[in-house]
Amino acid sequence: MNKYSKQIGLFLGILVFLVLKFANLPGEISTQGQTCLALTLMVVIWWAFQITQSGFTSGIYLALLAIMGVAEPTTIFSAWTGSTMYLVIGAYLIADAVKASGLGERIAYNIIIKFVTNFKSVIVCVFAITFILSLLIPHPWPRAFLIMAVMKVLIDSARIPREDAVKIGFTVFAASVPVSLIFLTGDAVINPLAVANAGVELSWLGWFKMMGIPSVVCSILTMLLILILFKPSQEISVDKNAMQEKLQAMGKLSEKEIRTAIWLVIAIVLWLTDSIHGINIGWITLTIPMLMSLPVVGNVLTVKSWSTVPVHVLVFLTAAMAIGRVGGVTGMNTWIANVLMPSNMPSNIFVLAAMITLIAIVIHMLLGSVIAVMGVAIPAILASTASMGLNPLVPTFLIYMAIAAHYILPFQHLNMLVGSGDEDGMYGQKETIRLGIPLIAVVFIVNVVIMVPWFKIIGLI
Repeated sequence: MNKYSKQIGLFLGILVFLVLKFANLPGEISTQGQTCLALTLMVVIWWAFQITQSGFTSGIYLALLAIMGVAEPTTIFSAWTGSTMYLVIGAYLIADAVKASGLGERIAYNIIIKFVTNFKSVIVCVFAITFILSLLIPHPWPRAFLIMAVMKVLIDSARIPREDAVKIGFTVFAASVPVSLIFLTGDAVINPLAVANAGVELSWLGWFKMMGIPSVVCSILTMLLILILFKPSQEISVDKNAMQEKLQAMGKLSEKEIRTAIWLVIAIVLWLTDSIHGINIGWITLTIPMLMSLPVVGNVLTVKSWSTVPVHVLVFLTAAMAIGRVGGVTGMNTWIANVLMPSNMPSNIFVLAAMITLIAIVIHMLLGSVIAVMGVAIPAILASTASMGLNPLVPTFLIYMAIAAHYILPFQHLNMLVGSGDEDGMYGQKETIRLGIPLIAVVFIVNVVIMVPWFKIIGLI
């Protein structure tokens, strides 16, 4: 984007709002629904152009929905009346505990020392560590930055050339995309949001049963693409002594690491058995870090730990969830389904899966934000397929896989955006585009060839 892109995005968003607000739209849509549509597209444009931090943009959206009387505040801010937002808060606090205690870093060093021998094994280990830590750290960003910190030690000790270091850094953040979809708590921000948009309740094991296998396949295919597309300029020589020194410098397991590990085991057991004890995983994820702060049994989290919970992300999520819920109340979602979706959805489930995937990818390329696309596309597709008698999780997960596992530019997936730049993952748009284009084929393969047959096997279809 050029230096005037923010200004362009600002005025383009306002222009789109004014046009849609006062246009004579085809079909039937209420005044509130039309206002909701105008405000939603305005804020999506602002998100895409990154005119300011997403929290500020989202705050404007939420405030305008209330000020203009589009819906009741209880509907606009309904995200806070359920467990999703508290799950996100708890996830950030658990991630801070794992990182601050040193437990995650210790696990990463041990895996590298045992299994890394060459460039290929580095790539495979990045995916393996990401998978393991996705059970312990319920958010992809702190996981990726923790793994990146370990990889930088490897890069320096092995004197890996800059061009190959970029490939490793890119892999760290690219791996976080599909692997985060395997477990419900793999990304405690957007995975539960997908379920919420479907309007159903789903347990931790329920998610793993439905999304685990397709997401594992997607992760493997993504890894194979990286191995094919990003070959090293020269083979690396891993200095395991340097890694061993780093591990030894950490000393024996500290009391803080042990307490963290115990609480993590408790959390994982409770996540796994939520269908048995009936406690929502959001309340589990919030309660565990609260207990980590107690004296005697905790002493892991402190007052400073609250600073790791980003307020702007919570405001952003509130706005993203409001899109779907306010859109449903005002009739915006139904209007989008009636006007923009195909009049006749194919009855063949494989053709339907391909069509849904294509629609989701196109909308994602236009809107850029995974959460924004969920808020617009999932309700619209659910409305279009309502008469087909499908379980709402089927079209929801087809859409979600298409947008949550794919991107072409960094801003189209926050996992990729946070790692881009010389100081973090060391990669830029060139590397992202190089993987993103063939990822389109991967998404179609996973959705049509893997997900649909898998849904048939488990009885979802």
